[in-house]
Amino acid sequence: MDFPFTFHIFGKTILAHPLFEALGMFIGMRYYFYLKRKSKEKTSFNTSAAVLIGATAGALIGSKLIGNLENPYKLFEHFDVKTIWTNNTIVGGLAFGLIGVEVAKKIVKHRESTGDLIVFPLILAMIIGRIGCFLTGIYEETYGLPTQSVFGMHLGDQYIRHPVALYEIAFLLVLWIVLRLIRKKTKSNPGYIFQVFMLSYFTFRFLLDFIKPRLELIGNLGTIQIVCICVIIYYIYKIKKHSNAKFNQETV
Repeated sequence: MDFPFTFHIFGKTILAHPLFEALGMFIGMRYYFYLKRKSKEKTSFNTSAAVLIGATAGALIGSKLIGNLENPYKLFEHFDVKTIWTNNTIVGGLAFGLIGVEVAKKIVKHRESTGDLIVFPLILAMIIGRIGCFLTGIYEETYGLPTQSVFGMHLGDQYIRHPVALYEIAFLLVLWIVLRLIRKKTKSNPGYIFQVFMLSYFTFRFLLDFIKPRLELIGNLGTIQIVCICVIIYYIYKIKKHSNAKFNQETV
């Protein structure tokens, strides 16, 4: 396979990454609305609209903010609007999307968790998006470091690199199965599946970024890893709180 893989649409050459990213968001949203129609838990239109707006706004801001802060020196040395707009990361999108949802819920005074329903559509969208990352090779910053591993691949230059997009796809598929089993075999409070998803994914991304090119800002950690640590600490607290509440209910 030659990298980058491109599509020719209306006389224009388009990289696979943005195309698969858009396709992932579209299919993910359609899957979400399908699950929402089947769900027994109904939320008001105002709550649903507020959560959707909060998640979208937070994800948009966060993905670009953290994406650009991956190399803050480059950002301040050469300020370019096009570059700023095209720099994105799912880590920032998830982290700030969460903040946007929590702010929106406070505005409409909705206390119950709304995250479980979005977990599997989100995983599906991420898998599709990562297919685009893989097909783009080294031509966007979603590739791995050179390696002698048996899993190494040529991604468009002279080096054999970690195909980190494929690693992430494999992880997300396994996580999908595990979360399905958790939901099927355990009685958990609303929001628990989402909490496990976030803790699992951000732990994985923290580790994965050690085999990706990164600017080391604190110790040997990059911006994305620092964000991951913050989210991991938050969700360890949330899951511990959930476990304590469940234990208290069972002992009453």
